Amino acid sequence: METNFVVLAYGIYLPITLLLTIYVSNSLFKNARIFMIDIFKGREEIADATNHLFKVGFYLLNIGYALLQLRIDYDIPDTRNLLEVLSYKIGWFSIYLGVMLFLNLYLFFRGKKKSKEN
Repeated sequence: METNFVVLAYGIYLPITLLLTIYVSNSLFKNARIFMIDIFKGREEIADATNHLFKVGFYLLNIGYALLQLRIDYDIPDTRNLLEVLSYKIGWFSIYLGVMLFLNLYLFFRGKKKSKEN
C-alpha cells in the first residue's frame, strides 16, 4: 500500500495553522482590550464590540490565507520530503502570522495616538 504523503501533509498542516491562528488571535485580542478601552475613552461596550470585530477579521484573513497556501502541486515521495514541505509551509505561515500580529499592534497604537490627539 502506497502512502499518500500529500494528503498526510494536508492533515498535518491544517490543524497546526488553525491552532497557531487561534493561539495568536486569543493572545492578541485578550491583551488588546486594554488598548481598545483607552481608545474609546473607557466605553467598554464599544471597545469590546470593536475588539471582537477585529478578532473575527483576523480569523478570516489568516484562516483564508492558510487555506490558500494549502495546495501542493507535486508528489511527496518520502517522509524527509514531507517534513521539508511542512517546515516550509508552516514556517512561511508563521512569518505571515507574525506580520499580521505586528500590523494589528500598529493599528492599536495608531488608534491610541489618534484618540489622544482628539
